[in-house]
Amino acid sequence: MVQYGLVGCGMMAREHIMNINLLPHGRVSVVYDPVPELAQAASVLAGGAQVADSLAALLAYPDLDAVVIVSPNYLHVPQLQQIVATRPLPILCEKPLFTNPSEAALIEDLFAGYPHPVWVAMEYRYMPPVAALIAQAEAATGGVKMLTIREHRFPFLPKVGDWNRFNAKTGGTLVEKCCHFFDLMRLILQDEPVRVMASAGQAVNHLDERYDGQAPDIWDNGYVIVDFARGARAMLELCMFAEGARYQEEISAVGPSGKIEALVPGPGRFWPQKLGAPPVPQLIISPRHPKGPFTSEIPVDPTLLEAGDHNGSTFYQHQRFNAVLRGEGRVEVTLQDGAKAVAIGMAAQQSARTGQVVTLPQSPEISAQVVGL
Repeated sequence: MVQYGLVGCGMMAREHIMNINLLPHGRVSVVYDPVPELAQAASVLAGGAQVADSLAALLAYPDLDAVVIVSPNYLHVPQLQQIVATRPLPILCEKPLFTNPSEAALIEDLFAGYPHPVWVAMEYRYMPPVAALIAQAEAATGGVKMLTIREHRFPFLPKVGDWNRFNAKTGGTLVEKCCHFFDLMRLILQDEPVRVMASAGQAVNHLDERYDGQAPDIWDNGYVIVDFARGARAMLELCMFAEGARYQEEISAVGPSGKIEALVPGPGRFWPQKLGAPPVPQLIISPRHPKGPFTSEIPVDPTLLEAGDHNGSTFYQHQRFNAVLRGEGRVEVTLQDGAKAVAIGMAAQQSARTGQVVTLPQSPEISAQVVGL
């Protein structure tokens, strides 16, 4: 049985707990959050986990095999530093790995020679329809030349302390929200980005909100084009005031042989009951010869749908991380993966701010990916 410590007990932390609860070899044994009510609620959800009054107290808990970080973005780096300095353990850290370009080299140095696995949480890889697209993209397309990811979704939800309303604490929308999609681009194309072009801004959401007299500066829409080293190009279209859409994510990949698409609905709890059952994810393959399309449904286990808002992906992620902790698997989303996804997001933020194309350095070093951004 793998004993987890959970750092941060907000909404996403509850999803992590519910999915760890489904693992035959995992349980959350101790939780920490500076808001006592959140920590107590997480303890109950975990079936009676111990409640620590600090990160130090959590790390001192004797029966602890791994730490899951689900705190606000700007806390990830200092908490990672404290874990490494106090009690090195296996870590699953929610995205984004960091929010400031200067932290890239810090993370690289911090984990040089680290003796335990570190997994960056990129849940979107494990959504069943997205996983099906990833697995079949090469065969369906004959080699992806164009990749498009569209997310039309609801606005940022309220968070404790309203930290997700400001770029300084989130890294900006194209880092906070979209590092998932830049990770998918690298994974699907099996290539590295060389140029990023973006246009984005705040058009609808949070315009009338004020927090301690400050207006939110978080963006709610944008386009990002990414050129890759071997010639493929990818585009992200984000709209965060489109919660009326039937599908939240629509991913398409096209190559000389055909096209493949994944259609992914948003959280079932947001689907209007008057419209009947929520839509089922779909995979569509459209060959050029003979012409398609061929559509199949990719249903998600209802138990997993009940355990979170990400189409079962959080369970599959934890299932694989748990296997790593028991010596039966490998880390699939590495520190470099997490850092490179952030680097693309930071380049997109810069491009949208300046109106200029941003060129990404081609280097295997994490720090080189964000130099000058």
